[in-house]
Amino acid sequence: MAHLGSRRGRILALPAGLALTASLGFLPAGAATAAPAGGAPAAVTADGPSMSYVVNVKGGKSVAKSVKKAIKAAGGDVVIAYDQIGVIVVHSKNAQFAQTIRKTRGVESAGATRTVPLAAQSSDDIAAEQPLTAAEAQAAAAKAARATKAGDEQDALEPLQWDLPAIKADKAHKRSLGSRNVTVAVIDSGVDDTHPDIAPNFDEKASASCLGGVPTQKDKAWRPVAGESDHGMHVAGTIAAAKNGVGITGVAPGVKVASLKVAEPATGLYYTEAVVCSLVWAVEHGADVSNNSYYTDPWLYNCKNDPDQKALVDALTRATRYAERKGMVNVAAAGNSSQDLAAEEILDDSSPDDSTPSDRVINPRECLDIPSMLPGVVTVSATGAKGLKASYSNYGTGVIDIAAPGGDRTIYQAPEPPAVNGLILSTLPGNKYGYKGGTSMASPHVAGVVALLKSTNPWASAGELKQMLYEQADDTACGAPYDIDGDGKIDAVCAGNKRYNSFYGTGVADALDAVRR
Repeated sequence: MAHLGSRRGRILALPAGLALTASLGFLPAGAATAAPAGGAPAAVTADGPSMSYVVNVKGGKSVAKSVKKAIKAAGGDVVIAYDQIGVIVVHSKNAQFAQTIRKTRGVESAGATRTVPLAAQSSDDIAAEQPLTAAEAQAAAAKAARATKAGDEQDALEPLQWDLPAIKADKAHKRSLGSRNVTVAVIDSGVDDTHPDIAPNFDEKASASCLGGVPTQKDKAWRPVAGESDHGMHVAGTIAAAKNGVGITGVAPGVKVASLKVAEPATGLYYTEAVVCSLVWAVEHGADVSNNSYYTDPWLYNCKNDPDQKALVDALTRATRYAERKGMVNVAAAGNSSQDLAAEEILDDSSPDDSTPSDRVINPRECLDIPSMLPGVVTVSATGAKGLKASYSNYGTGVIDIAAPGGDRTIYQAPEPPAVNGLILSTLPGNKYGYKGGTSMASPHVAGVVALLKSTNPWASAGELKQMLYEQADDTACGAPYDIDGDGKIDAVCAGNKRYNSFYGTGVADALDAVRR
């Protein structure tokens, strides 16, 4: 099966509009330079390209204070310090900055967040969605009108949303749409809060741009601008598009959604400092759930035996744990490389994706896709309209926690009428709607279910919400040997039983159980 198009986010770019992921491990220019003998400070050379780093501090504020002095002495400028988790974002033109600062007392790890200078990032194509046709919209609106007249209230395009009954969200909405006191943070490429299906549920106070690792709300910086990815907009609609008689319906159409913009405008890349910023900002501004439909660039797998990549793992581990301790459930897409994340080894042939990728073989127990493979994060695989694992979805025993609709090629898993497309229909900027597919689309279904759970159980901790989510999931067996394209060859092997397996984890998310008291 050929995977075409963008690697951004967790969308698989297929002819019908899906998107994909992949990565590797290299050091930025100068990263292999030897440190001064004996740890003695060397003359700082600051004539190299400006690079971005994270420095992870072990100890309290007094230790962080001394580390900041050492950062300055090593030729670094502190951009922002997240003292609550001990992560400092630094810019430096000193090619030996990382090696030097790692020797400082109180530094646990430090590393470059990218392999290219701050001002010279490579471009990356954005996967195109399949637009909703006028004929599809008209037919769906007529169907919705008839259903509403018969007492089954539906938004105009809801008949095309096969994904809602797949997780019983349509039945859940008869009991509850979710609480206005619950907010889901969409950590992504930005959300257009003027869209008629998003505006009623948008949480402006919890929204910000985190580009470069620094939060800002100036000029509504959380919005995507012309030419930028519509990925985050699609995700937001799946979670919380309003049930207002127009457009589509979200999984939790009564909750709020916030936008944390982290995707670089020119490249669509998601760097560590931006993700750290977004997780901290979201939970400190009242978010109860975060959706993470991306992998953190430039490495698909971050190997802990590489000092730069270890620092990225450490920084995001601190951020996700901090967010969960303060009550936020972090939900993430498993990825679209059709890989067994529990395999002995995996070929990573697309990292670093911000410069020149190369082949390497990694051990997924030591090299993590972040944030999806971090402890405590809810990792979601994707299913298609027939309820089978989507052709592109990653899987793996001990990695996948739960499954949800992400869509698949219609020729592989066609939905039942009146739905006509095997992908997921959701909101797009400019008051539009369109289809996309990928684990990027599966994750927000689960985030929506968690939001319904929080609405029903407002005093539940993040850990308790996750336990309920897994216990309520519909058990899904491996089924027949997996030959999704019907060519007579097994495309993936499912391991486990009906209660837990490598394809579906604890099962398919259940929105109806989430609203039962």
